[in-house]
Amino acid sequence: MTITHVPGRWVEGTGLLLGPLLLLAGVLTRAGEDDFFPGQLAAYAAAPERMIFSYSLYAAGIVLLWPAVTALARRIGVTHPGWARWGATLVVLGLFGRVFHAGVSHLAFRLVDALGLTAAQEAVAGTYGAFHVFKAVTICIMGGWIVLAVGAYRAKALGVARCVALALAAGLPLGVLKGSSDPISLVALAGLAVALVPLGVTVLKDGPAPRWQAVALAVALVPAAFFIGMTG
Repeated sequence: MTITHVPGRWVEGTGLLLGPLLLLAGVLTRAGEDDFFPGQLAAYAAAPERMIFSYSLYAAGIVLLWPAVTALARRIGVTHPGWARWGATLVVLGLFGRVFHAGVSHLAFRLVDALGLTAAQEAVAGTYGAFHVFKAVTICIMGGWIVLAVGAYRAKALGVARCVALALAAGLPLGVLKGSSDPISLVALAGLAVALVPLGVTVLKDGPAPRWQAVALAVALVPAAFFIGMTG
């Protein structure tokens, strides 16, 4: 029995298309606030729904980037498997780190609810530099996109301009409670969108439409997952 590639065209295409756009939407939703943790916590205290929505969009975008990276690495691997292997590995390790940061940011927001703004800011300030295992993937967060972009260029998986745009993602700030709405961050996110979104459109169009059973299952699971998340 032949097993097709995992996670498959529809998951990969969706990741390529929506991952960068959700990141950009998340950052734009919190634009105008101080990009460092005291200002981010103050922004949450003033408008909790907006900040939770913003960080949720961003976290969802990070998660959706892993199938996007898989799709691009597969194209690179046709002619340059080493670049594909290392590029995808480094980027995905970096994405793990960013998901960890998203979880800590969520907890920090909840400290505002439980302790008040001033106490939450003091608690975060007192623990901000604490060691955690994901500090080890910092170089992956910064360098993975560059390795993947070089691989895409060597394999001609993307055009030169889009390879440069992909490499710009290395400039996205990392860490807990980063607003990421400064010009450098916006350029990095725009570059990611320029590099990946057109490929997502191509991937989704390149093949037959999904079976109605799969569509119905996805439509049923999305609201169910949302309800569990809201009540869990």
